Parts: sequence; structure tokens; C-alpha cells
Amino acid sequence: MGDTHFDSVWDAIEDTPAEAARMRLRSQLLMALRTHIEQSGLNQSQAAKVLGVTQPCVSDLMRGKIDLFAIDTLVAMLAAAGLQVELRVAVAA
Repeated sequence: MGDTHFDSVWDAIEDTPAEAARMRLRSQLLMALRTHIEQSGLNQSQAAKVLGVTQPCVSDLMRGKIDLFAIDTLVAMLAAAGLQVELRVAVAA
């Protein structure tokens, strides 16, 4: 067993660096949205109205079902919540 080190869990489980990068981004967006919903005190039904989605969609989001959410969908939901998404691109280490 080697001492392989990964920068994130996504690097360890995804097949390519591009897939790992997409999953890291999706994860960060999903977590930001979940945190916002939790801190706002909205129940799932109220959050669904704000985000323009269904309550089951919010339930999936709150349970971390990342595979159900595309980057575009998460960005749209964050914008609907009144949050701004900023992007930083850097040279890979």
C-alpha cells in the first residue's frame, strides 16, 4: 500500500483531473447553497419558492445528493437566493 496523497477526495475518486475539478466546484456550490438555506432559517418549502425549484429538489440538495445537480443549476439557484458566485482560476500546482 503506497503513501499516495490527494489534494481532495475528488482527486482520489474521479478518473481525470477535469472530472475532479468539476466535482470540487459542484461540491463547493452545493455547500454554499446549503449553508445559506440553513442560516436563513427557511424551511424546505420556503427555500424552494425562493430558488424557483420544487421542495423535493431542496430536500435532495440538503441531503447532499450532488450527482443530481449540474454546475449551471447550482449557479442559477445561488443567484435566485441573492448570492454572487465568484470564480478564481490559478495555474495547477
